[in-house]
Amino acid sequence: MNRYVNISYNNNALSVKTFKVMAEKLKKNGFTVTDEFDQNAELTVCIGGDGCFLDTVQTHSLPSMPIIGVNTGHLGFFQEITPDGIDDFITRYLNGKYVIQDLPAVMITCITDDQKVYTHYGINEVYVRGPHTKLLHLNLSIDDTYIERFSGDGILVATPAGSTAYNYSLGGSIVDPRINVLQVTPIAPMNTIAYRSFTSSLLLPSDLTISIIPEKRSDSSHLYIMFDGWEQQYDNIKELRISYSSNIVKLIRLDSYSFWNTVKTKFL
Repeated sequence: MNRYVNISYNNNALSVKTFKVMAEKLKKNGFTVTDEFDQNAELTVCIGGDGCFLDTVQTHSLPSMPIIGVNTGHLGFFQEITPDGIDDFITRYLNGKYVIQDLPAVMITCITDDQKVYTHYGINEVYVRGPHTKLLHLNLSIDDTYIERFSGDGILVATPAGSTAYNYSLGGSIVDPRINVLQVTPIAPMNTIAYRSFTSSLLLPSDLTISIIPEKRSDSSHLYIMFDGWEQQYDNIKELRISYSSNIVKLIRLDSYSFWNTVKTKFL
């Protein structure tokens, strides 16, 4: 019986070299390797940095099989092993010496004035911003409670996995991935006598829903919805709803993995 493994990689010279090494070693251990994505494969190997990992996840609609990352990039929060660790990983994988970290996705649902509905998912985050750096006015509610009329560049909602990404650059908190929360972080909020907005993150339980209703203005008829670095533009949005999704990505971690050790080595 064939055991299929997907390998995705970017065009970095080290990634291409690592792909060839990984493919050869997997074949020697009885696997059938393909760089044409097979949804029925038992494993996906992603060679590159965190951007390559997120592109793989988004391109293939949050695939259901486990994913292992090989870091040939910079930070590599999602990437579990280095090119030098391929042999050790294959041995561990064959012997079941690993754990699965479930990465829940945050879901953003866009409802337009003509009642069309569009849905996108982010493993790191989703956020809304306006065109050409125009000031946005957004009415923010949590469940059925109205919170504020936000004014600024946009609003980001991050998962714990995404707390160390753009969220952290915006001044948001680092969240242990074992805590299921959504983090709402303002992007360049206005806080003057004319505009009053929260200037720090809000941490919300995972069962709450965030509602954003854009204020209609003649100079801003469309918004940009961002999810894991991908972008989609929509006109005439009536409401945005953001919540945890039932969709997850299964990330392979070796038993030596420590989130806080990774934070320490990547940031300090």
